[in-house]
Amino acid sequence: MGETNVRTLDDLSAPPVPSGERADSPAGRGPLAHLRSPRTPRLWFEVLLIAVSYWTYSLIRNAVPEQKAQALKNADWIWRAEHSLGIAVEHTVNHAVNSVTWLIVSMNYYYATLHFIVTIGVLIWLYRWHPGRYAAARLALFATTGVALVGYYFYPLAPPRLMPDGGFVDTVVQHGTWGSMASGNLASMSNQYAAMPSMHIGWSLWCGLAIALLAKPVWARVLGLVYPATTLTVIVSTANHFWLDALGGVLCLAFGVALAFAWYGTLPHRLARHVVPEPELELEPLRA
Repeated sequence: MGETNVRTLDDLSAPPVPSGERADSPAGRGPLAHLRSPRTPRLWFEVLLIAVSYWTYSLIRNAVPEQKAQALKNADWIWRAEHSLGIAVEHTVNHAVNSVTWLIVSMNYYYATLHFIVTIGVLIWLYRWHPGRYAAARLALFATTGVALVGYYFYPLAPPRLMPDGGFVDTVVQHGTWGSMASGNLASMSNQYAAMPSMHIGWSLWCGLAIALLAKPVWARVLGLVYPATTLTVIVSTANHFWLDALGGVLCLAFGVALAFAWYGTLPHRLARHVVPEPELELEPLRA
């Protein structure tokens, strides 16, 4: 009789990966390997997940007790700490930009709208053109937001515009910006003392890095880098955040990215652009 040839998994090669794409995969093949492997996202599930997650985030954020006295005390501490570090320029920036009406009004609307529009847009872009990386990037974003809720609960912080003796201009109130939940008539619908960390920075930096690392056109990559920098300028100019709030947002994103790395075994942008199905075990017929 002839020899029996059996093909095992070790003999099989993975399907080819599109040119220029990485195919890093989770390290190890433990019991969680299937859950840790990137899978093609399903539209209905993602829409439901994002809707429920944002509703939960808003519910928890706004349910955090508005500890006004402690929030103002913490704001005073942050302001003094920035003076000690030599970075307390928010007051100067706020007044300088507020003197240019068209610019500050544009920033008010930027603050109120792009935070959501750009983030949702990047999620849709990743879902459509980078499905293999989508789940890992989404996990990083959700983890960033989740840990921010911990900060809101344990460290209530008043934004500069609400400091009674800070001398800051509440630009939304002064210029009557419509639709902002930061101040004015809609202020009661949002926790005004949840300024640390800044999710305007956490989310914009997540968006910017995704675009800068994955977009092909150079102009798009440049815009990806400019977006969080512009957001930083806006949150300070409108007196909605201190510099240190922005640092808090960066640290939250670092946690989110680290969690995605731990779960998937690599950074989101290093995963294959498209989901590569794992090869199945195949046996060659016995030859006599």
